[in-house]
Parts: sequence; structure tokens; C-alpha cells
Amino acid sequence: MQGDVPAYELRRLQLDDVAPTPLNPRRNFGSDEDLTRFGEELRVAQLAACVAVSRPAYLRLWPEHEAQIGDSGYVLVNGERRFRSAVHVALDALDFVVRDDLAASREEFVDHLLKENLEREDFDVVERARGVLELVRVCSEEGEKGARTRAAKRLGRDRSWVTNQLALLELPAELQKMLSSGSLAERDGRRLARRLKEEPELDGAGLLAHLKETREQEARSREAEKVLLQQARQTAATPASASAPASAEAPGPVDHSPAPGSVLSADNTSRETKAAPPAPSPTPSPRTPAPTEERVLSADNTDDTGPLSSATAASVPPPMLSADNTTGTATAPAETTTQGNGAAEPADERSLLLVRQLGTSVEEQARTLASGLPPEQLTQLIEELHAYV
Repeated sequence: MQGDVPAYELRRLQLDDVAPTPLNPRRNFGSDEDLTRFGEELRVAQLAACVAVSRPAYLRLWPEHEAQIGDSGYVLVNGERRFRSAVHVALDALDFVVRDDLAASREEFVDHLLKENLEREDFDVVERARGVLELVRVCSEEGEKGARTRAAKRLGRDRSWVTNQLALLELPAELQKMLSSGSLAERDGRRLARRLKEEPELDGAGLLAHLKETREQEARSREAEKVLLQQARQTAATPASASAPASAEAPGPVDHSPAPGSVLSADNTSRETKAAPPAPSPTPSPRTPAPTEERVLSADNTDDTGPLSSATAASVPPPMLSADNTTGTATAPAETTTQGNGAAEPADERSLLLVRQLGTSVEEQARTLASGLPPEQLTQLIEELHAYV
């Protein structure tokens, strides 16, 4: 046979020699139908033994209970539902485990009594709160201070949990009945207990009205949060282009090339220059070559049109930087005359203008040419000049 505490010897006790303890917080043991069904199951087999202490051990702790237990030789500690079901179907005896060690102290006895009931699913909220209250009472016999803390430690709970349990017993009787039946949730019961502490004059109807208003407010808040969440999801799902104005255009690539009429400064950055007034277009003479398109130097002082091929390098004059970093090609190319020996002779006026643009001294002119021409073009220029010397 299986018992609650198999380490102890089982005893077959007569039910009329056992009295339930008045300390049991449990009040609801089921309907008559429940007691009959459970009693008939016990008639077939008892799967768990009841727990009791002897009369002398119990009265040492609670002598004031002598009249309540009568002449019974044992006091029931755990298994009162089994006991009542057996009595209901007129059974004579049940299996018990007698454990006087549980009666070592009031605190020990109530602690065991409450722990056994806390593990049962049919132990309702109010019954549990009554058991906690009884444990706090016996713990306070050692001193009022710290009684709840000692009770919480015995139950393996926080002190706040003990306080919340005791607060449920302050509710009106009709609300405690609702807690026991399950029609009022324990969470709502704790909320109403806090409200009652703030407004002690409220009755059961007033507390229920407050609970209804609180629930409606919470429902409105949840609905508002739901709407905001849906709006946020719709906004996140909308493409960025759809939310932009129809007339807005995506910005194009930024053009960093120098604007027309701009030249490179001494640090190779572009700066604006005043455009010269348009000159009257003279009638070109047969000897005047056609004007060529002005060539712009890039930031690294190389021709923007790319490197010249060897075939065109000889026919196209290379661009040269003047003292103010402007290209010498802005000036019309110098006219040449052919002497009797076939050597080309530069026109004096235009040659002097070009030389002045290169620099005031030979050294400065050489530096200007060296900084404005790639090495191969500079070498070619020197060879050409040697041919004229």
C-alpha cells in the first residue's frame, strides 16, 4: 500500500477515534456527489495514507482545543477530504501515519499543515490565505516583529507574497466567496485589496464598480496601442518613393569640372574670372590661321583631352602655363615668316608677349615650362628650340 510518508509505519485507525484539527484552513471539501464518489473509491483502494498526531502531542501545543477534539485519541493533520469522504459513505477505518514529530512546535505543525494543502489543486485562494494567516500568528508568538518574514521563509516565498495573501482576507465576504469559486481572479482580488486600503469606506459593490472601470480603461488603452502599432507597420511598409512629393526629383551627380571662363589658381583650385567683352569679329586674312578652341587644363595641369599621340604632338602646339597658371594658348599663335634660307622666324610682337607670360626671367620661364609640360613634350620642345638656335 502506498502512503504519503512510506518511511513511517502504517496504522489502521477507526474513524470515530480521529478528530480533524481546528487549524485546517480548508473549508471546501466538495459536494455530496464528490464525497460519495471519492468515498467509494476509498472503499476499493486507499492510495495515500492520512497523517495524524496523538492526542497528548497535540494538546501540548493547543490545550485550548481539548473541547473541540473531544475524546479522540488522534488528531488529523493531513487527509481531511479522504476522512470526510470515508465518513460520508460509512467506512469504519482508514490507513494512517502517526507522526508526533510534526508536533514539536506550533510553528512546525502549522507549517506542515499549510505546505501539504498548498500542493493541492483544489485548495482555493481564500483557504490558502487563511492558512498563511495561521502560520503568521504562530510565528508572531516569538515576537510580532519579523513574523511575516519568518512565515515567508518557512513557505519558501517572499514577504510581499505573504502580505498580499493576508490582504485578501480584508475583502468583503461576497468578494471572498467570488475568489473561492473562481469567478474573481486572484490578481483582481489583490488589486481590489490595494484599492480598499486607499478607500476603506468602499463596500463590495463599490469595489466591483472600480474593477469594471479599470478593466474598461485598460481595454481602451490596449485598443489605442493596437491602432498605433498598425499605423507604424503601414508606415514601415510604404516605399520611401511613395511618400515623397511627385514633383521632387532625385538629385543628379554633382559636376565638379571648372565652369567656362574659370581658370586654375596657384594652388590648382578653380576660381571665376570676369568674361572679356566680345570683340568684333575681324575679317580673317588668308595668312591668319583659323582660331582654335581654347583648351582647359585639369587639376593636375594635364590636358583635359588626354595625352596626345606622337603623330599630332608635332602639329598641335602643347599647352603652356603662364605665370598666373593660365594657358598660353589663349593668345593667338604667332605668325611665322620664311627667310631665304628656309628657317622659320617668329613674329616679334607675339613672341615677346608669349615670353612675358612665361615669366620675367629665363629661370622663371624655364620653371613655368617645366611645370606645365610632361617630360616627353618638354624634351621635344627643347629639341625644336635647338633647331632654331
